[in-house]
Amino acid sequence: MSDNELGTFLRARREAITPVEVGLPTGPRRRTPGLRRAELATLAGISVEYLTRLEQGRDRNPSPQVLGVLADALRLPVTERILLRRLAKESGDSAVFCSSGVEPTRTVRPTVRAMLDRLEPTSVVLVNWIGDILAYTSGYRRLAGPLGVLDGQQPNMLRYVFTDERARAAYTDWDRVADEQVAHLRHEASIHDPHVTAMADELTVTAGAVFADRLAAVPAMPRRAGTEHVAHPEAGALRLAYETLALPDDGLRMIVHLPADEATAVALDRLNGRQPGALRAVGS
Repeated sequence: MSDNELGTFLRARREAITPVEVGLPTGPRRRTPGLRRAELATLAGISVEYLTRLEQGRDRNPSPQVLGVLADALRLPVTERILLRRLAKESGDSAVFCSSGVEPTRTVRPTVRAMLDRLEPTSVVLVNWIGDILAYTSGYRRLAGPLGVLDGQQPNMLRYVFTDERARAAYTDWDRVADEQVAHLRHEASIHDPHVTAMADELTVTAGAVFADRLAAVPAMPRRAGTEHVAHPEAGALRLAYETLALPDDGLRMIVHLPADEATAVALDRLNGRQPGALRAVGS
């Protein structure tokens, strides 16, 4: 991971917004469609020199006020404002000393397991911040087992997506799934967490550029909801709506999969050995 994610993020957002969007003339001799540093500095009311230091990583401690005026000038949505503040916190001079190195959670509380039992036959899985799969419903086992997700003594979503050839066949939108997995790795815990670093180092070696390039890209917040397309060897083509729920006290996230259409609902009921109607398509 870059040690200047804040600067990378600011520069990428500056280059992505056009002068027209902020009410500035384009001018006849512009190399790129984005804003120049001087233009962003003027809009934010800070000096060009200070903005340069932020982008180059020579200043890592911007105040909340500076972050606010930059976010306003760049017209960032709420999710990216949250990300901007997180990156600033992570890039601070003392950030590297604040990482506790606490072990990722590898146990599941009885109440959480009871909650999983009550969610059957829905496909639900619990993962920690480095992607280890800790618990799941039988609905998830029937869905993910034939794909190879649960193979091995300690199944891990990141390793599966990036190093198991079956993942590319299973996820017809593999690139988006891969992007999301890296986003979760970067933002579920501190970038200075030694376990995050170890996982990143491992996958940089075992998966190569498909992982390393995503890790080096401009930071982005992971999506908490959406739709996945799965080519299942037993159930056929599936459209799965997913929601991600955080269990912050445990450092876990719970991912719930629901059928996004009636054909998927019927296919999942058949996969689970249930009568049609046990699962209903979202919105039906």
